[in-house]
Amino acid sequence: MERFFKRKSSLGSSDSVGSSRTSSSRQSELDEVLANLQADPGLRIRMMEYDTNIRDEVRRAYLQKGPCQPRGHSFPQSNISGINRRFIPQWFDEFDWLEYSVSKDAAFCLYCYLFKSNFEQVGSEAFTGAGFKNWKKGRERMKVHVGPVGSVHNKAREAATNLMNQNTHIETAVSKHSEQARVAYRRCLIASIKCTKFLLRQGLSFRGNDESATSSNRGNYLELLQFLADNDEKVKEVVLENAPGNLKLVAPSIQKDIVNACAGETLDVIMSGLKDRFFSILVDEARDISVKEQMAVVLRYVDDSGHVIERFVGVQHVTDTTSSSLKDAIDIFFSSNGLSFSKLRGQGYDGASNMRALVAVAKKNIDIASFFTTTNSVVNHVGASCKRRDALRAQLQEELVVAFENDCLITGRGLHQETSLKRAGDTRWSSHYGTIISIISMFSSVIHVLQMIIDDNLNDSAGEANKIQREMLTFQFVFHLFLMKAILGLTNDVSQALQKKDQEIVNAMALVKSCKEKLHWMRNNGFDALVEEVSSFCDKHHIDVPNMDEAFVLLGRSRRNAPIKTNRHHYRVELFIYVIDEQLTELDDCFNEVNTELLICLACLSPNDSFVAFDKQKLLRLAQFYPQDFSDGDILALEDQLEVYIHYVCSSSDFSNLQGIGDLAKKMVETRMHRAFNYVYLLITLALVLPVATASVERAFSVMNIIKGPLRNKMVDQWLNDSLLVYVEKDVFDCIENEAIMLRFQNMKPRRGQL
Repeated sequence: MERFFKRKSSLGSSDSVGSSRTSSSRQSELDEVLANLQADPGLRIRMMEYDTNIRDEVRRAYLQKGPCQPRGHSFPQSNISGINRRFIPQWFDEFDWLEYSVSKDAAFCLYCYLFKSNFEQVGSEAFTGAGFKNWKKGRERMKVHVGPVGSVHNKAREAATNLMNQNTHIETAVSKHSEQARVAYRRCLIASIKCTKFLLRQGLSFRGNDESATSSNRGNYLELLQFLADNDEKVKEVVLENAPGNLKLVAPSIQKDIVNACAGETLDVIMSGLKDRFFSILVDEARDISVKEQMAVVLRYVDDSGHVIERFVGVQHVTDTTSSSLKDAIDIFFSSNGLSFSKLRGQGYDGASNMRALVAVAKKNIDIASFFTTTNSVVNHVGASCKRRDALRAQLQEELVVAFENDCLITGRGLHQETSLKRAGDTRWSSHYGTIISIISMFSSVIHVLQMIIDDNLNDSAGEANKIQREMLTFQFVFHLFLMKAILGLTNDVSQALQKKDQEIVNAMALVKSCKEKLHWMRNNGFDALVEEVSSFCDKHHIDVPNMDEAFVLLGRSRRNAPIKTNRHHYRVELFIYVIDEQLTELDDCFNEVNTELLICLACLSPNDSFVAFDKQKLLRLAQFYPQDFSDGDILALEDQLEVYIHYVCSSSDFSNLQGIGDLAKKMVETRMHRAFNYVYLLITLALVLPVATASVERAFSVMNIIKGPLRNKMVDQWLNDSLLVYVEKDVFDCIENEAIMLRFQNMKPRRGQL
């Protein structure tokens, strides 16, 4: 990307590009530059530092985004002439060119930043250099900056207008299109947009399977265009072979521009819905099919109707998943979308943390880590081919028939369906529980298939199968199997509940508390029952069961200088108690004293059972957690308002039989009581904004496997982000008119065709 800046070399220069550089790779790098333009005017590089060949592209991108106007930002005060003054957001309404830099607390001019270098360098640099900060005479100085007709500012504004108006642009002024050509181009572009929207909604490829291909192979895009042409004579006259040779709108670069326009309009609608509301950010990361770490971002807020809204806003490739790298990526996202940290009220990272953390913590024990490695090997080896999977299903079916004949099988509708070993996933960590359950239920069938592999193949595959079978036919493996089944069984319900999109914090606290209590009980009372269950399973499958009072022998290790311990001590203290204690510690860390107090206070807002959880003192304490939103005076007003509020909602039939804080928020808006009890409603909004888990982010990763699959594994990051955004947010995308997409596409760069 550095070669797109003047200090390096000129775009297209043979010295900097080299013969190995293709036009498509240059375009991809240019797209990356445009996608990562700095939104904060105080942090941008000067326009002169961009290569001359791409300055118009950069200018057009900035003009499409519009001036950086963080209206919801809490503008800081500065002491000017002994009086505290600050930037006034109403100035944005009066001066459409005005920008504000959060990093420098200064005002800038968008038009002058983009075009002042084209004119004689005269006048003040206040609105283009260090920025304007004299809030005392802000409005007057801004009028002076605009100046009379012919001023540098007005010349820059005129240049911006001419750049975006392609009828006056130098590249199109030389070509006078007839009205017939304009109509034909418009029809062709609308047909292309319709095809694009259909493919995006279905998650289908455009040019066959390989999205990196640049050849003109006939893919889904061309097939759809042909279908439209066959069913509409007017479209048939202007597309494909009937379109001008240089204006068919089927090139990969055109397709990507249309997709980018779709994504841009979708994101604009999402951001306009967010407005100046409080919001939380939900972030998670996962590897895509190309083994690239992708960070997904979801915004959560409460709309005007009191509904909790979660919107997926994109993915970004990160080189590593350290906290500093993720922070940098989030900073870039906030800056590029004009979001203010002053409105951020919650952060959620790693949506499956409740299950992922518990599995990861359990793996701190080397024996448990080895156990999970073995389970993965079992699934991979037995499911390595269709033949082995068929053998597993056949063996399982045979065992079911024998059990049925011996009258030791419970029968009924929906029972004993055909199944297979479940694979543990990267984003769905609760799938580990499903893997363990499937191994237990098909244990003898798995052993049979492994023996079949050993008998039929005298090669490396047979050796691996023999190793896996020997590990499975040990008391230690079975103990690990049932131990993790018991632990993950207790936490699985919590994990599944917390990953529901509509899960509330009040219910989450009850679920976590119940989980911790069950783990405590299991730690103190569950070991003997577990050993009995494991021993019974081992007897059934002819596995030797050690005497718990005998000395523990670790196979493959020297006994010299090894401490003497019994089997009971090893399995109870070093495994059973250790793993459970780690789970409890992890839950305590996630829900520490401060977090627990916050959540307990939030629970007092619950309307369940006629507001039985209401506690005025805890709600006042909750307000103190948000000093930016509740001043000392606001808390005093809240104290009085709570008295009236609880009396009203308890006596009103409208607020009876409500379930959850979400229902309460919607009912308050419906009855317009959110205006009367404005402080209470603010508390409710803050409670709903606070994320419990990031299930929406995990769903985005599931969709990513549809968009970027094994046959489309070369998608560049921007193409993936655009495709994923419109696919996930289909309800928003469906509301966008073709006209808006068409205008955005047209304004991206000079086009041969004119609307």
